Amino acid sequence: MASKLGVKHRLVLGATLLIGLAALYWVLRETGALSTLTNRQALREWVDHLGLWGPLAIIAMMIAAIVMSPIPSGPIAMAAGASYGPVWGTVYVVIGAEAGALLAFCIARLLGYEAMQRWSRIRPILDWLGKERSQTGLMLVVFASRLVPFISFDAVSYAAGLTPLAFWRFLIATLAGVIPTAYLIATLGEVLITADSRGLTAVLLLVSGITLLPILARLVLAWHRKRKSSSN
Repeated sequence: MASKLGVKHRLVLGATLLIGLAALYWVLRETGALSTLTNRQALREWVDHLGLWGPLAIIAMMIAAIVMSPIPSGPIAMAAGASYGPVWGTVYVVIGAEAGALLAFCIARLLGYEAMQRWSRIRPILDWLGKERSQTGLMLVVFASRLVPFISFDAVSYAAGLTPLAFWRFLIATLAGVIPTAYLIATLGEVLITADSRGLTAVLLLVSGITLLPILARLVLAWHRKRKSSSN
């Protein structure tokens, strides 16, 4: 009976959450706030007008952008860099992105993980992913995904919550991956505002390098395994 009540409570909580997020998205769209969130110049001007509340607005918008996939996080991070510089802009973006990722992870863990466990075909996979070696592998996957711009930050956060990945492992992997990415996007935002072409070129080169890091790491790991197997 208790488990049934637990399932019912999860269903009610999930439905309430979905309705709340849909209502918030509708309000943002109807009031024109959503168009502001997708315009880095307008967003930067709005943040500047907020004064001391600006950093809190950046953090709150980043959380909303991670939890609500239709809201893009890129313009927010760029506006943070343009308004507060690459260092403090990165700090605010990282706080918001980390909090949003943890919230998405917890939502998926609370509402979806138990349902995944009930699937007989999925349970062996989840049991395998719960092992120590697999946990380390999941951490690396999360970390690498944070460095690749075209992989959805939101989707990875929700998907990780459906796996047995430990909360603290997800926290560390996300934080380690989001810091360099946030810094580059914040720097890019500042450069685009100041229209410094040399700085823009340098940032684009750094972004390309960060994007290639997971590929290079995979090649190095494959070479190391091949060398180890040949020596044995």
